[in-house]
Amino acid sequence: MARIAVLQMTTGIDPVANAQTLVNAIGAAASGGASIMFTPEMSGLLDRDRVRGTQHIVPEADNPVLSAVREAAAGASIWVALGSLAIARDDGRWANRSFTIDPTGAIAARYDKIHMFDVDLASGESWRESNAYAPGDRVVTVDQTPVGRLGLTICYDLRFPALFQALGAARCDAIAIPAAFTRPTGAAHWHVLQRARAIEASAYVIAAAQVGRHEDGRETYGHSLVVDPWGEVLLDLGGVEPGLGFAEIDPGRIAEVRAQLPSLANRRPMHT
Repeated sequence: MARIAVLQMTTGIDPVANAQTLVNAIGAAASGGASIMFTPEMSGLLDRDRVRGTQHIVPEADNPVLSAVREAAAGASIWVALGSLAIARDDGRWANRSFTIDPTGAIAARYDKIHMFDVDLASGESWRESNAYAPGDRVVTVDQTPVGRLGLTICYDLRFPALFQALGAARCDAIAIPAAFTRPTGAAHWHVLQRARAIEASAYVIAAAQVGRHEDGRETYGHSLVVDPWGEVLLDLGGVEPGLGFAEIDPGRIAEVRAQLPSLANRRPMHT
């Protein structure tokens, strides 16, 4: 059994304050017996004003939030699945990048969000992530984490089954889906999609989320989840407040579900 911690945040526009929230949570997660902590998408900065936010979007080597989290992880001897940070790339564009940090503070894996959130919602909200961010192009897994083989995704990736089929084919034991879901899309689709992804990959899904009203004016849905391979919700942190929750990941449950319903083994290639 692996004990995990899931951090639900209301990230603001000040990276220093956000970094302190993360550092405090890492200490609390380690004190609570967790071997790995999961954080939401854009844990270091959430600012829809790109002119104002640009001053804080720097190369990976200069990112103060990443440095603080790496130092805290090493100090607490805990893994951290840092949902994502906005990172400046060498070509002048940005990356929405997830980091998996080991208990020495080393970066074990990086994943750049593949699917850009370019939508116009019925609520009047309009988002164009691709105006500033460059999409990733690689499926990423991390071996030998406390939850076994961990697959990495970010938020809008949730809506694209092919990515999760690839992670299922890679026999991931758990899949991280850090997010900053809007309230309208979250209310309609969040729980059903998270459960579906867990079921089709026969893996745990761990979805740390942003929640509430943020300094930049947006509102996010929350409901950070841990879902088991059968689709059962083990943890739901609700849609109101930030906080830290804990759950147990049982490797035996993965084997049990895959033996009972071997959809990964039975999957056939599709041809058109």
